[in-house]
Amino acid sequence: MSRFQTGSIRTSSQDLLSSARWALARAWQANGLLLTSVAALSLIRGLVPAAMAVTARGLVNATVATVRSGAADIAAVLPWLLLGFILTLTEALTGLASRVLSQRLRDDLNCQITADVLTHAATLDVAFYEDPRFQDVLQRAKDNPADHISSFLTQTISCTSNALQVASLLALLVLIEPLIVLVLVLFTLPYLLFQWRLAARQYALEHSRTTKRRWTNYFVSCLTGASSVGEVKLLGLAPLLIERFRSLMAEFRDQDRKLSIEGFTRSAAFVVATTAAFYAMFARVAWRVLTGMSTLGDLAIFGGATTRLRNTLETFILSASGAMEQTLYISNVIEFLNAQPRLKTTAGIVPSTSRGEIELQNVSFTYPGSTEPALAGISLHIKPGETVALVGENGAGKTTLVKLMARLYDPDDGCVRFDGVDLRDFSLDALHACIAFVFQGFGRYEATAADNVAYGEWRGLLRERGRVQQVAQLAGVAEMIEALPQGYDTRLGRMFGEYDLSAGQWQQIAVARAFARQASLLILDEPTANLDARAEFALFTRFRALAEGRTTIIVSHRFSTVSMANRIFVLDHGSLVESGTHQELLARAGNYADLYEFHQRAKFE
Repeated sequence: MSRFQTGSIRTSSQDLLSSARWALARAWQANGLLLTSVAALSLIRGLVPAAMAVTARGLVNATVATVRSGAADIAAVLPWLLLGFILTLTEALTGLASRVLSQRLRDDLNCQITADVLTHAATLDVAFYEDPRFQDVLQRAKDNPADHISSFLTQTISCTSNALQVASLLALLVLIEPLIVLVLVLFTLPYLLFQWRLAARQYALEHSRTTKRRWTNYFVSCLTGASSVGEVKLLGLAPLLIERFRSLMAEFRDQDRKLSIEGFTRSAAFVVATTAAFYAMFARVAWRVLTGMSTLGDLAIFGGATTRLRNTLETFILSASGAMEQTLYISNVIEFLNAQPRLKTTAGIVPSTSRGEIELQNVSFTYPGSTEPALAGISLHIKPGETVALVGENGAGKTTLVKLMARLYDPDDGCVRFDGVDLRDFSLDALHACIAFVFQGFGRYEATAADNVAYGEWRGLLRERGRVQQVAQLAGVAEMIEALPQGYDTRLGRMFGEYDLSAGQWQQIAVARAFARQASLLILDEPTANLDARAEFALFTRFRALAEGRTTIIVSHRFSTVSMANRIFVLDHGSLVESGTHQELLARAGNYADLYEFHQRAKFE
């Protein structure tokens, strides 16, 4: 049973507050001073509109009083003009400063959150990435996590500033027309509720699209990826893949259009209703001015302030719903960061030396989501320094078995011992330092040829060109590397460089990378699958020297490779059915002999 937990959509107030607190805590860790500065500037900007309205009222009333007195005294209005100038300048400068500091905070957050996601991703084991049930969790976590947190902070700060503006403007306007409170309550709360529900629906829709989004990414990679574009062209698959891509995108477009139309309709209704209500209030104030119940300054401030209030109110509602929506996306990041690997790791044993002895006792393993065991009741013993081969048809469990030996998985039953110690008792990092592994899907790193070899023991070799050249010489790839355009400095791969290798050459580099690792256990999964006969022979002539002192496990379908082993283990449908030397197994005339005979016939037909 997988220990990963996939989360459902959670929109309760407790979950939203939890995500909001988490985001604020991460922002504080990223740069608390910047966060405080941005918040302070936002609060200042929130108070400016009301202060400007009061200033405008004072300026109008002072001007009217001066005109009525018949004295052209600029001193009466000068303080209000100066205050208005200061407030206007404050609003402009705080806006500029807020944008600069907010960008710096976003940069710091992007650095921290992205690093946190990548760091946690490195702690998750192979099972997480190979289990299709958790690909959606991974996809949602990779969807610009830092941007969602930055957007949440921006929306929250904007919401706070606008709330302060609304409160201060409302406090001012209530003194002129108390009925404005009733207007706000009647229109604002329903509109805020609608916007929140709309944001929640948008998130739920996007959440449900994750698998389909991955499909669109897959179609794009098929149509543009160097590894697939040739076959796509030859098979004429482009129209089919494009049509499938277009179909999904059209579905997304139609769903988004429906939500946007609904949002526009409700927003337009809010604008019309609030504008009409505010103008009705404005007419009441104008009537009171005409009847002498209010001043001309009251009319001036009410007209300007209500317009500002309506715009600020709409911005506040959109910011509040936007901030709540971002907390839903933040929960995706939290869900990923809370994901735990299947492998239970502790501080564990750190061996000072290792011999490479492997022992399996009654090991069984079933892949998550599968009903059939990949391995059942496997028991075997590999002596230190011994070279063994695993043979069997496709799906027999060979690769699964060596992955268990490397503790990329833990068995469901039984145990795997390394030098007499259960793998689960080792420090995982220390154990992996004792193992060199050439995978079937070996890495083709976008790096120089020297780095591609040095990555096998990068801490010791990355800056030691001489040692890298020695490894390349021993592994038989030195001549190939030196023939490249810039030799060891040639950047391999088409993503950033201009030179690529053949599949066989890449595999030779991968084998050299494994031999660069000072490991007591060497696992080669189909090490000659992409090599021609000459390259295979060259590797074999060096193999004994390269593997000397190491326990070596070879997985291969090639009997020329298998015959090098001291012993051969034959797997069939997840069970160990035979073991022995090449000659012993042929003499037994069992499963191995049948495979060998078929292979020999196939070579000459």
